[in-house]
Amino acid sequence: MLHYPPPVLDRKIKFALVGCGRIARNHMNAIRDHGERCELAGVCDIDPRALGEAAGNTGARPYASLERMLAGCDADAFVLATPSGLHSQQAIRIAAARRHVITEKPMATRWEDGKRMVAAADEAGVRLFVVKQNRRNATLQLLKRAVEKKRFGRIYMVNLNVFWTRPDAYYQSAGWRGTWEFDGGAFMNQASHYVDLLEWIVGPVESLQAYTATLARDIEVEDTGVISLRWRNGALGSMNVTMLTWPRNLEGSITILGERGSARIGGVAVNEVQQWEFAQPDPDDAAVAQASYQTTSVYGFGHPLYYDNVIRVLRGEAEPETDGREGLKSLEVLVAAYRSARDGRRVALPLEY
Repeated sequence: MLHYPPPVLDRKIKFALVGCGRIARNHMNAIRDHGERCELAGVCDIDPRALGEAAGNTGARPYASLERMLAGCDADAFVLATPSGLHSQQAIRIAAARRHVITEKPMATRWEDGKRMVAAADEAGVRLFVVKQNRRNATLQLLKRAVEKKRFGRIYMVNLNVFWTRPDAYYQSAGWRGTWEFDGGAFMNQASHYVDLLEWIVGPVESLQAYTATLARDIEVEDTGVISLRWRNGALGSMNVTMLTWPRNLEGSITILGERGSARIGGVAVNEVQQWEFAQPDPDDAAVAQASYQTTSVYGFGHPLYYDNVIRVLRGEAEPETDGREGLKSLEVLVAAYRSARDGRRVALPLEY
């Protein structure tokens, strides 16, 4: 039985943000949205311009390194919005300092690193949260409940598409982008939340076969890939991903076909219920029209809802929706896909017993 620090009940929970780049704004806004229960105590970045801008926008104290922040900031939880390949070593360092860790996706780029993160948090007696904000989308909540209620009956086929675009300028904007060590490719980085849906929505994967390709971008990793999957429940399916869609992001979707139902959540980022038909009615059907929403961002609007769960956990009011062990499930599928593409073979899960 793991023993965590006592809940924070007599003051606001303090967060510290490590990394002030592209995704950091979502975290700043989410913390601001919950200002009555939490505050941003510090921000950290090795880029002075990004650090200064973040400190100016939030009023949080700036730190030029994680070491200085750990020494000088009394935050309860440190949020990692840094390059993916740094998450493991940074999370382990934060856990050793007896602080809770919240890490952006993917939690790590290597299987062993992900396991080390979970072990470090357990040893230190702190929480490890993995950001999976898309799970909070109203559209996906509906789909998840339909599967849990067995409205599809036996699921026959599942398909996910991520047809987005990332131009050369995106990869050239930072030296770590498009590298194996720090970033990962279209599956690991851009489509990570969709890989998460394979297990979270449908269930454990039995085996998969993947192909990846670098067709147009001058990067180490893949800009395009496909995965064929078999789930333990017998369903078959596929995932198709590319960052080469012209001229703009086109689609982020999941389709489920079963013996008693068919559903498709589409739009540019699973934000529209495009097909919803079942043999038996359910009260959830009345929520379909309100579940769809317009978005200009592939990130969606789930970060504030995600932070609500984190805050409630640290206040002793809830259990984590996505802790480190939950994060390992999608990392395992990602690693299996890369091994399959590299070795040209089918890979069975779990990777180890």
